[in-house]
Amino acid sequence: MTARQVLVVDDEIGIRELLHDILQDEGYQVKLAENAAEAREWRQHARPDLVLLDIWMPDCDGISLLKEWGTGGLLTMPVVMMSGHGTIDTAVEATRIGAFDFLEKPIALQKLLKTVNAALKHGELLPKSEMSLLNLGKDTVITELKQRLSQVAQTKLPLLLIGEKDSGAELCARFLHQPTTPWLVLTDHEKLAEAPIDLLEQYQDGLIFLPEVAVLNKTEQKGLLLLISKAEKFGVRVVCGTAQALPQMAAEGIFDAQLLQVLSTTTLGVPRLEDHREDIPDLARTLALQLAESNEAPYREFDVASLNALRNAAWPGNLVQLDSVIRNLMQTSLGEKITLEDVNRVLEQFADAQLSADFVDAKQLANNLTINLDLPLREARDAFERLYFEHHISKVGRNMSRVADNVALERTHLYRKLKQLGIKIKA
Repeated sequence: MTARQVLVVDDEIGIRELLHDILQDEGYQVKLAENAAEAREWRQHARPDLVLLDIWMPDCDGISLLKEWGTGGLLTMPVVMMSGHGTIDTAVEATRIGAFDFLEKPIALQKLLKTVNAALKHGELLPKSEMSLLNLGKDTVITELKQRLSQVAQTKLPLLLIGEKDSGAELCARFLHQPTTPWLVLTDHEKLAEAPIDLLEQYQDGLIFLPEVAVLNKTEQKGLLLLISKAEKFGVRVVCGTAQALPQMAAEGIFDAQLLQVLSTTTLGVPRLEDHREDIPDLARTLALQLAESNEAPYREFDVASLNALRNAAWPGNLVQLDSVIRNLMQTSLGEKITLEDVNRVLEQFADAQLSADFVDAKQLANNLTINLDLPLREARDAFERLYFEHHISKVGRNMSRVADNVALERTHLYRKLKQLGIKIKA
């Protein structure tokens, strides 16, 4: 079994060497940092099992570094603070921010070993680093998004998040979610139609998130409206996301106007990845570090040119596409560092795959739309509608509820139309 890794951060060389020798004799791997800058750099590349962190250091005090790790989503390991001038107030403050415990210098041997052992056991229960709104970026648009979400968090009103797919709506919803309370990403939309109140009872005092509200059919929309109207009674926050123009859908009769009115009470726009490009280098490092911490791939540094290339690339797939590219780079690059050539290689592969998919889709569409244009108008229209409905039926695996939703027709109207066109709907 690999030895547990302890990072000791202290500006006094005597303390560092003493702790190094004691912990190494106990079978731990010990890494040393003489100031906050070294500790910060070390944490960017790896996740130790435990950090012993001095409070008083010349470049940055330990409390500030602890706060920095906490707000940056990097406080995923136990931290024990150390100080020769400790006070009760300092210990309380450190614990409030996220420190596991506090050791006062000079540190007694038995107290040190007991605390280290308890901290490591506690660390086994902590979640590893994962993407969150805290490490999504520092650009103005992200900072303002966090501020607005913090304001919204003061109430439990329903929230509508508007933005491109995979731009971070779920991260926003998780930001509003209170730890230890129920959480649901609702993808089984039939539950809205069948038993919306049961959902509220099951996830009482928690948060229910619908990634895309525009895909709900009329019955499911009515169910969501009922769920929202009763949510406050059960202490449930409802957060919905959409990448569609809901007002236009409501004007066309596809989306329930009353539901739109309720959702429009509180709305926030979620920026695309390309709207905060300056955050992409830090995001790339964060994703790479998470892969290393979960043992999915060894950590590799990025050179400056590779980060510039990532920042300037097109990201139509937003965060999911960036995550795929970083995984690819970490797992397939040959050198110790990710280079510009590595980034270009992977980005070109994605571009070629997309171009090929677009070509195939266009070719299939052209083949399918072979209609005799010399037919009378009514017959030509029927031929087109037949192709249109057959395409949608095939696309959703003959799920007629989804077909009705996608083509914006009531089920009874849809069945009548299919019968008129001679389309059999039984498998």
